[in-house]
Amino acid sequence: MMIVMKLDATDEQIQHVVDRLAAVGAQGHVSRGEFVTIIGAIGDRDQISGLNFDAMAGVDKVMPILKPYKLASRETHPEDTVVRVGECGLGGSLFALIAGPCSVESEDQYLRAARQAKAAGASMLRGGAFKPRTSPYSFQGLGEDGLKIMAAAREETGLPIVTELMDPRDVETVLKYADVIQIGTRNMQNFQLLSEVGKVERPVLLKRGMSATIEELLMAAEYILKEGNADVILCERGIRTFEPSTRFTLDLAAIPVIKKQSHLPVVVDPSHATGKRDLVLPLSLASVAVGADGLIVETHPDPESALCDGSQSLPVDEFMAYATEVRRYVEMAGKHIS
Repeated sequence: MMIVMKLDATDEQIQHVVDRLAAVGAQGHVSRGEFVTIIGAIGDRDQISGLNFDAMAGVDKVMPILKPYKLASRETHPEDTVVRVGECGLGGSLFALIAGPCSVESEDQYLRAARQAKAAGASMLRGGAFKPRTSPYSFQGLGEDGLKIMAAAREETGLPIVTELMDPRDVETVLKYADVIQIGTRNMQNFQLLSEVGKVERPVLLKRGMSATIEELLMAAEYILKEGNADVILCERGIRTFEPSTRFTLDLAAIPVIKKQSHLPVVVDPSHATGKRDLVLPLSLASVAVGADGLIVETHPDPESALCDGSQSLPVDEFMAYATEVRRYVEMAGKHIS
């Protein structure tokens, strides 16, 4: 249920509605827009319906929420959410370019990639310290040693770091180093993990499952939002189809669909979607054109010797040209790289 407040509603009147919801065991999530304030009522429908909102001062009207995801829906939050990470941001007119190796392999490898990303104007650094791999015999990452290397790169470049969390038991460890917590495609519906990151004060980048619908992605985001963490970034990274020409099929249509249904920012991962570095640039530009709020791409000093996903990684010496072309399209879309 949505409680739409009057234009002149006071903070006290808004808080009174939230308090009345809490009294019946429900939650009131306040969304303040430029012109209107909306309170999303989450909880037992019968208990909420028993409250006489029309008699409460400052209430304009009450409307049902039609989507199964309440907090992620644009119904309850009409304006775009802007997620801030240090000095950069995603959403609205802000665009983030996130770059780095798929996995942290060594200090030299990661720092070389980080320096080139910084020089090219990237917003954040990506990198995996804990790597979910299809084969148990593949490189699984350096663990906390990898996180320490990423922290050193942040210290040198000043760029925030994005890294994956796989296990609720590692939350505290990852929080010591990460500026953004990534939940990978294989964990999109790990509801215990989603609830745990919903309780922390750190932005979460949630990747779409390889066989997940858009509604399932938004319902997964709802698990995080419900726990109080409003800084959720969605990521389209390709879905599994019958087409064998690429690693996955990048669902470009998902971006404007999500932007219509949800207020959350959306980034695109063209590296994992295609599995081929020569397709990363064209699909990056297409993603910008259909409304993406950011890109997360893989770069590597020596893709041929990469321990993970070398075939889809851009060589670091080519990243400057890539970033220049992306920036041109971002500016044409009326945004700027933060």
